[in-house]
Amino acid sequence: MNSPFHVRATRRLLVAAALAGPLALSAQTAPPELDWRQANEAVGTLKRGHADVLKWEQANPSAEPAQPAATGWALPTPEHAVRQAWRLHRDLASPLARLGNQNGQWIASGRWTELDPGLQRRIDDMDELLEVAAEARKAWFQAVAAQQILKHQRDLLDAAQAASELGQRMVSVGNWSRLQQSRVQLATSAARMDHRRAQYAAVQAQAKLLTLLGLSGEHDAVALPDRLPDPPAQALEASDLRQRAAAVQAQLPAAERMRNRALTSVALGAYQASHALAQASRDDVLKERTFITEETVLHYNGMLKSVWDLLDEVRNQAQATIDAIGAQRDFWIADTDLQWVLQGGSPDSFVSLGGGAEAPAAAAH
Repeated sequence: MNSPFHVRATRRLLVAAALAGPLALSAQTAPPELDWRQANEAVGTLKRGHADVLKWEQANPSAEPAQPAATGWALPTPEHAVRQAWRLHRDLASPLARLGNQNGQWIASGRWTELDPGLQRRIDDMDELLEVAAEARKAWFQAVAAQQILKHQRDLLDAAQAASELGQRMVSVGNWSRLQQSRVQLATSAARMDHRRAQYAAVQAQAKLLTLLGLSGEHDAVALPDRLPDPPAQALEASDLRQRAAAVQAQLPAAERMRNRALTSVALGAYQASHALAQASRDDVLKERTFITEETVLHYNGMLKSVWDLLDEVRNQAQATIDAIGAQRDFWIADTDLQWVLQGGSPDSFVSLGGGAEAPAAAAH
């Protein structure tokens, strides 16, 4: 009789590849004489093979305990983070009142290009108000991205652990050498280390957000959305942005004007590059990766690909998703920095556009 482990392993592996979701294999042991071919044969007894498995899995959620939902202070949008940060800084109540509801709404929702360039000179403490808003927005994007990346690093680790377990079984029946198993084991160790780094990054991002919003003494974490917002289909026109920069610089003293010109050049470059990278990650890389994954599943169903090929593709899909998340995060941070600079602001750093957990690059001063 075929082991329940192999039936579940094959079923979950297929769902992971088809839905780009987490790969969760049962920890239940199986007789060492069984390998992936017998798992295929077990699934093949179904009337429509793997198609029935996928249909069954989607109609019957896993019986494994679900992860608890995030609890705590809810911050569903960056606007919520900005308004909470403003509440923490009580001295900003006066400039907010002078701004008026419409201007305050534009700033909180990230539509700073709608503002009058002259506001920076007419309202006291406008600099601080914008800086608090910018830092809150960037911390929110960082925290959401770190949470997203952690989920997909878990996918990578699950796939690596599945490969490691199957490799051990292949060695036990004499189908693999110890050298082959070692290579798989090294990949598992690397995935485990990356997952630990992602855990740490998510905790650090949450801690920074809590501190900026004055919630660290009351909450251990904040409830965030599952994913970042999509970047706009079209980037803002460079000519319009340069015209706005000139209007802002006309309000500044000579020394600040020269500094703002340098910052605008860096901020605009980061914005344009990050938008192009975010689009390429989503529309080119992920699109092609999805096609490859679907084809791999079809070949696997037809016994033309092994479980190792499918595991490799699950890892590739997860890594491509992680890279796309990093590109989205970088765009929103670059967008915030550019809008801040176009109000006369001076960010301490700009995104490095390295993807993943890359640190920001130093700003021009």
